[in-house]
Amino acid sequence: MQATATVLVYSDDANTREQVRLAVGRRPAPDAPLVEFLECATSAAVLTELDKGGIDVCVLDGEAAPMGGMGLCRQIKDEVFRCPPVLLLIGRPQDAWLATWSRAEAAVTLPVDPVEFAAALAAILRRKNLVGT
Repeated sequence: MQATATVLVYSDDANTREQVRLAVGRRPAPDAPLVEFLECATSAAVLTELDKGGIDVCVLDGEAAPMGGMGLCRQIKDEVFRCPPVLLLIGRPQDAWLATWSRAEAAVTLPVDPVEFAAALAAILRRKNLVGT
């Protein structure tokens, strides 16, 4: 198992970023690695961090402004070599089809439900083989 997973969290709303951090705590599941958060408030900051590398999972706020997480997800899937998996935060369950369009690996609704979010993040980490089996 990897010791630490780096999770990039993008939202223009500091409260949304905090919800994500609080939902996961130190790790999303007992078999998951410790999580280190890297917060970004702008899409430009996300692109800069992805260029540096070392990101295991991106959590993108679909409701962020001026650039929403769905459009940003689609962009990074097209432009970033070996793009990390994306967990998208969506405003309504009906927006799930947009999450599929954006090519996100998973989506959960806002406000962040700690149990649902932690389970979705742990599932992504499992698929990336970042957890013990």
